[in-house]
Amino acid sequence: MICKTLDIKNKDSMEYAKAVVYILDQSPEISIDRRPLIIVCPGGAYRYTSDREAEAIAMQYTSMGYHAAVLRYSVAPARFPAAFLELARTVALIREHGDEWCVDKDKILVSGFSAGGHLAAGYGVFWGEDWVNQSLGVDREALRPNGMILAYPVISAGEYGHLESFRNLLGDDYEDETKRRRQSLELWVNKDTPPAFIWHTYEDTLVPLQNSLMLVSEMAKQNIPVEFHLFEKGGHGLALGTWVTRNKAGYGISDSAAEWVVLVRRWLQARYSVH
Repeated sequence: MICKTLDIKNKDSMEYAKAVVYILDQSPEISIDRRPLIIVCPGGAYRYTSDREAEAIAMQYTSMGYHAAVLRYSVAPARFPAAFLELARTVALIREHGDEWCVDKDKILVSGFSAGGHLAAGYGVFWGEDWVNQSLGVDREALRPNGMILAYPVISAGEYGHLESFRNLLGDDYEDETKRRRQSLELWVNKDTPPAFIWHTYEDTLVPLQNSLMLVSEMAKQNIPVEFHLFEKGGHGLALGTWVTRNKAGYGISDSAAEWVVLVRRWLQARYSVH
């Protein structure tokens, strides 16, 4: 495996912002020329990026045969669009190096958890706007995400919104209704939003399941393919849902929700097969 750290900072980034890319080695014994790549955006309420939703997730994807990356994006006191542009630059750099790293440049996905799900989904709905490619000085198509994997994502800034995430993301702009509404992603789904795999739990009281339901509903209205799974048991922030990503207090295990890894593997094989 090749492991590289990418400089993805912009003028508003924090010094620690980076993307770590995990590229599976090519082998003459394996008949795979190019692999999709999945960029992992950990959660943490835009206050930190959780280790439980970072490398352990990326390693699951590499075990399925995909390249992966972990984005350590800027969080508070950094404000929107610092993290968004870091994700955009990561996509552009991976696509730029696609031939060198044997990446299938038509199969670059974003995978986000909680607030990282907001970042990933926000990228899915806003990536094609002119201000994005103009900010980075790259061609619009270089920024296109080809799919989204969203785990218990923060989506709505309305009734079911996660207040801390939006306050950390917007700072003083949180009181600006127009700017806050702009971050309510269910309102901005469009024809360029990519297909998605989304999962949530019924017992999630921190980021209610309505966040996912509203996004799924809007995607369905616009005929954008989406696979959605709702598990009854398990609270917020389960990550893998197994002992591998449980916290020091023992939280984070849900036998039912842990099935998301099996389900997303099938979804990936059906839509983004390795070849």
